[in-house]
Amino acid sequence: MAGAIPTPAVAASWPAPPVESPASPRHPSSPSRAADKAAGDATSPVPPLEPASPPPQAASPGVASPLESIAVDEGFTDSASTIDDRISTYTASLTSSVVDYPTEYGRRYHAFRSGAYNFPNDEEEMDRLDFCHTLLMKTIGGRLFLAPIDEAKTHRILDVGTGTGIWAMEMGDLFPNAEIMGNDLSAIQPDWVPPNVKFEIDDVESSWVNDKNYDFIFSRYMCGSIADWPTYMKRVYANLNPGGWAEFQDWSFMIYSDDGSAEGTEFLHWVNLLMEACDVFGRDGQIGPKLEGLVRENTGLINIHHQPYRIPVGPWARDPYLKDIGMCNLIQLLDGLEGFSMRLLCGALGWTREAVLVLLAGVRKEVREGKVHAWMHYNVVYGQRPEEEADEEEVQQGGQQGQEATNV
Repeated sequence: MAGAIPTPAVAASWPAPPVESPASPRHPSSPSRAADKAAGDATSPVPPLEPASPPPQAASPGVASPLESIAVDEGFTDSASTIDDRISTYTASLTSSVVDYPTEYGRRYHAFRSGAYNFPNDEEEMDRLDFCHTLLMKTIGGRLFLAPIDEAKTHRILDVGTGTGIWAMEMGDLFPNAEIMGNDLSAIQPDWVPPNVKFEIDDVESSWVNDKNYDFIFSRYMCGSIADWPTYMKRVYANLNPGGWAEFQDWSFMIYSDDGSAEGTEFLHWVNLLMEACDVFGRDGQIGPKLEGLVRENTGLINIHHQPYRIPVGPWARDPYLKDIGMCNLIQLLDGLEGFSMRLLCGALGWTREAVLVLLAGVRKEVREGKVHAWMHYNVVYGQRPEEEADEEEVQQGGQQGQEATNV
């Protein structure tokens, strides 16, 4: 790293240019970039008024008093151009506070709501995220989503935790008459985007405030990023229009092997360390298989469908489809090993950077040899907000009326 865009103390947005533009350097045309790679390898709240009648004390400097009128600065003579200059300076200051990215352990991290997201946002990670987009599309049959949304009824779409913005931009092309909003903790999205796509810096775990709700809310790859999944689910539901759809796609970082080949490996040791570090940071590293339960327990969605997948790590599977996505998964894993590990192992478990690099060398060796037949869970769960709302008690029970629609 999200009516319904969370409004933080500071927010910045980038509206799309009102002209047709060339393809982004980062996303020349999806998924060719990934295919080429695979082939080659707040202010403080005002205190409440006191009921008593003593005269108010003077407010401290810089703090507004709710009981006193605001005095006018009679010496204020700024012209419109001076105000514009002030706005420019103030906006630049706000912008720098969210893009002045810190560097830790040799990697760059987000600045806004620092610590909320424990993975890098540098160029190396952006390339991996773009490639991972292709992997996840391949996994679900080359599609951007599975929910049966009706284009004629889909006017506003939200991509939660948009990352590089690649999904939102492809949706902008696919739904040219819809408004696509993508939010993230980092302003790493490209400047040239489809004219119906816009990005904002926001924290999805803050309160969601917006003038209009959405017809489709999409959440993907938030594993290890959300601290309070029940509240997150409730916010998604609350900000859907009646008849709108929500889709959650996510995986578990844990690895499994049907033949026991992962047991006793450096690979499994490393994954277990990641799980331990996620626990320290209050994040769930195995959220994918839990999505359906979270949706049923915390929303009133109906027509709920759950489609599970297994993604191999490496091209060891016999099936050509699994071999392909396994190779893609191996590439993104090798590219992301260091980014996954540094803040989690060093920040949560007290490892040194050097010790982490030694561990990762062993992991790389094992996964490249292909002797570990590991795979990971990937889960897609989607559901629809009822056209006519159920009573409050039924909604709180998690929309059990959709139970019969489950597709496992």
